[in-house]
Amino acid sequence: MPEDLAVRIEDLSITYKINVDTKKTLKNAVMRASKGEKVRMRTVEAVKHMNLEIPHGSVLGIVGANGAGKSTLMRSIAGILPPTEGRITVNGKISTLLALGVGFNPALSGRDNIILGGLASGLTKDQIAAKTEEIARFADLPDGFIDMPVRTYSSGMYGRVAFAVAVAMTPDILLLDEALSAGDAKFKEKSFLRMRELVQEARTIVIVSHALQTVKDLCTDAIWMHKGKILAHGNPDEITDKYLDFLNVGTLPSN
Repeated sequence: MPEDLAVRIEDLSITYKINVDTKKTLKNAVMRASKGEKVRMRTVEAVKHMNLEIPHGSVLGIVGANGAGKSTLMRSIAGILPPTEGRITVNGKISTLLALGVGFNPALSGRDNIILGGLASGLTKDQIAAKTEEIARFADLPDGFIDMPVRTYSSGMYGRVAFAVAVAMTPDILLLDEALSAGDAKFKEKSFLRMRELVQEARTIVIVSHALQTVKDLCTDAIWMHKGKILAHGNPDEITDKYLDFLNVGTLPSN
């Protein structure tokens, strides 16, 4: 893969099966088994034969309706979901924020979870110790909360700590799924500034967001996903305008 590419996606397809039974209780499962009935499953084609190259130092925005395959794609880039077909090649260290507080231990304090996040990212204890106070300051929690169990946090506090951990690990590639929706206006502005700093450091960022203005303001490139495929790829202003037209009119653009 060329050195100027952070991610290369080649003919990527991801399929999985889901249980479509409306009542997924143990009693119903036992009754179906006693009658010899099989669990009803449906195959979902979440991503279909996708090709995409993401250069180093770019900020890619991904828009699309629920069920378009955006989060599935992100999890595959992160190495969480293996491809069914095709392949993903990644050149660099990835830091992810794909759901608020994922990986946090609710019984531990925010400070302890920062340490766990650092260890999971491959940092040494000394490196984590040097970053802990910086992360705590960035999260800007109310007095004392950084040393309280995260189960006592609001969703906004969760999001601020999770975002602070993700961006503090100096990743080569940062994956964010709706992360910028967390926090108040002041924290969102701080988040934007930190993202721009990462871009200036030639970091690569991939953002999934329903906030189209975020994509316009922050991204250098954008794709519109629809039913597992890339429907359009190009300038963020143009892509978000096309997607907004679709939301308003309900008609897909002609090829």
